[in-house]
Amino acid sequence: MNFYTKNGKGLLLCIALAIPSWFAGKAFPIIGGAVIAILAGMVVTLFFKEKGSFEPGIKFTSKKILQWAVILLGFGLNLNVIVETGKQSLPIIVCTIATSLIISYTLHKIMKTPANISTLVGVGSSICGGSAIAATAPVIEADDEEVAQAISIIFFFNVLAAIIFPTFGNAIGFDTTSGEAFGIFAGTAVNDTSSVTACAATWDSMWSLGSATLDKAVTVKLTRTLAIIPITLVLAFMRTKRGQSADGKSVSIKSIFPFFILYFIGASIITTLAISAGISAEFFAPIKELSKFFIVLAMAAIGLNTDIVKLIKTGGKPLIMGLCCWVSITGVSLILQHMMGIW
Repeated sequence: MNFYTKNGKGLLLCIALAIPSWFAGKAFPIIGGAVIAILAGMVVTLFFKEKGSFEPGIKFTSKKILQWAVILLGFGLNLNVIVETGKQSLPIIVCTIATSLIISYTLHKIMKTPANISTLVGVGSSICGGSAIAATAPVIEADDEEVAQAISIIFFFNVLAAIIFPTFGNAIGFDTTSGEAFGIFAGTAVNDTSSVTACAATWDSMWSLGSATLDKAVTVKLTRTLAIIPITLVLAFMRTKRGQSADGKSVSIKSIFPFFILYFIGASIITTLAISAGISAEFFAPIKELSKFFIVLAMAAIGLNTDIVKLIKTGGKPLIMGLCCWVSITGVSLILQHMMGIW
C-alpha cells in the first residue's frame, strides 16, 4: 500500500502520457512512441515545474521501469537465429560498434562534451538506440536530461536514415531482387528498431519483396542488441576502477553491477530453449510488446524531468557527435559489405 501511496500519482501521470504516445507511435512508426512520449513529457513539464507528490512516481518510472523494459526485451531474442545470422553480419556489427564508440570518445576529448552524453550517444548510435541508452543510463548514473538529449539525437538521425536510405540504397546499386544486402545495411547502419523496421519495410514495398528485407534487417538488429551485455559490464567495471560516484562516495562493483542485464540474458535463454522445444515465437509476442510499452512509459517520465529549453541550448556539440557517429557507421557498413561481397 505504501508503494501506491508514494508512487501512484506520478505513475498514473506517466501512464496517461504513455498510452496516447504508444498509439501515436503505431500510427507514425518512423518517429516511434518513445520519442513522442519524451516530447509529450517535455511539453507538460513546461506548465508543471513543481511536481511535488508526483515526483517519486515519475522517478520510479524513469529508473525501475526502464530496467524492466530491458529485461523483457530479452524475450524477443532467439539466440539460435541470432548465432546463424551473426556468422554473416557479425564482422560488420563489431566494426560499426567499435567505430561509433571510438568516434564518440575522441570527440568527447576534443569538444569537451560531458562524459555521460558522449557515452549515451556513442552507445545509442552503435547498438540499438533507445534500448541501449535505457540499459546504459543506470550503469553510468546518467540523469533524465542526459537520457532525453541522447534519445533526441538518436531519433533525429533515425528519421533521416528511414527517409533517405531506401533511395540512397537504390542509387548506389543495392540488389533489388533480394532483401539481403539492404537488410544487412539497415540492420547495421540504422539505430533504433522502429526506424530499422520502417526503413526495411519501405525497401520491401519499393521492390515487392514481401518481408524478406524486413526479416533480415530485424534479425541483424537483434544481433546488435546483444552488444548491450558486454558494453554495460565494461562500463560498470570502469566506474568501479575510477572508484568514485557522483556524490564522492567510493563505488563497489556490487553496488553498480547491472544485475538487470543478467535477467535480460536469462530471458533470452528461456526464449531460445522454449522455441527449440517447439513453442512458437508468437507466444512471446505479448511480452515483447510490453517491453516496448515500458520503454515508452519510461520515456514519458524522462520527458517530465527534462527542461526542453536547456536541452536546446546545450544540444549543439552532442548533435555534431551524433552526426559523426551516424555517417561513420554508414560508411563502415557499406565498405565492409563491399569487401565481403554482399553488395
